[in-house]
Amino acid sequence: MRIAVDAMGGDHAPDAVIKGAALALESLSPDDTLVLVGRRASIEPLLEGMSNRDSRLEIVHAEDVIGMDEKAAWAVRAKPESSIVRLARMGARRGEASVDVVLSAGNTGACVAAGIMHMKRLPGVHRPGIAVTIPAFSGPVVLCDAGANPDPQPEHLHQYGLMAEVYSQRVHGIERPRVAIMNIGAEEGKGSDLVRGAHQLLKSTPGMDYLGFIEGRDLFDGAADVVVTDGFVGNTLLKMAEGLVSSLFRAIAHELQEIDPQLAGQFQPIVKKLYARNDYHEYGGAPLLGVDGAFIIAHGSSEPRTIAAAVRNCRDFITGDVNEAIRARLAQASCSPEPA
Repeated sequence: MRIAVDAMGGDHAPDAVIKGAALALESLSPDDTLVLVGRRASIEPLLEGMSNRDSRLEIVHAEDVIGMDEKAAWAVRAKPESSIVRLARMGARRGEASVDVVLSAGNTGACVAAGIMHMKRLPGVHRPGIAVTIPAFSGPVVLCDAGANPDPQPEHLHQYGLMAEVYSQRVHGIERPRVAIMNIGAEEGKGSDLVRGAHQLLKSTPGMDYLGFIEGRDLFDGAADVVVTDGFVGNTLLKMAEGLVSSLFRAIAHELQEIDPQLAGQFQPIVKKLYARNDYHEYGGAPLLGVDGAFIIAHGSSEPRTIAAAVRNCRDFITGDVNEAIRARLAQASCSPEPA
């Protein structure tokens, strides 16, 4: 398997990305290759500094970089030789430099725009969506969309439910995922035209274990395995959850230390274990579901361990044959045509 990694993407690139790629090699097979895409002059010295450089690390030069604050669509068109655009072209699996899956922790909007522009969409898909795995006490919850499409139509949410259902099955091993829509209340008549319209579509989807609406407080209680929402709400929920987890565990550690430093030392292994289960760095990246290829998007603040986990996500997506399963599921559900 050939996995292309955006060496220039993220707040701590290229150092964190290169270290993460090297760390990821431990979980890959001898036949796998990590292709580092970016400025050779920035990548090569970091590789040379490794005590034992692995031959499974290759470099593909890309001169430009799309900044985290640049306007996505404009940057993708204005910088065709940027690492993100080069990555997407490689992920389209055309030409000698083609790869099986691509990974970036760079500008999320640019990743989405480049993925759609160069990989194109799977047949029948209206708008690709980002599917993030959120750890919950009862197991992983797939949230879709987490930022690709902030202003969707009901038909888009319908497809997010179908695609995320497949992802939950193929990657997380949940045989019959329970699907729900995020809403301001569980009652059928509540919510916007968007969520009520999507509710009717999902309710009539054959073969789906659709539960209806859930509220934000249900997200971590195991109420559903797949939660559907628009990109604005989904991204807000995700960032809030990340901040809450970090703040909560800091508060627990502080209170234990204040009460009894010795007690804090005894509890430290438990707190660390619980934090690891809820730390987004351990979950790596999120797939852009609906593109005709495999594009995994990691958090902008990714550390080496985040990148290593995201590389494992790349393998899981390919070995799970997610896109073929999505094609079959959309055909089975007979999704509606693109809305006007």
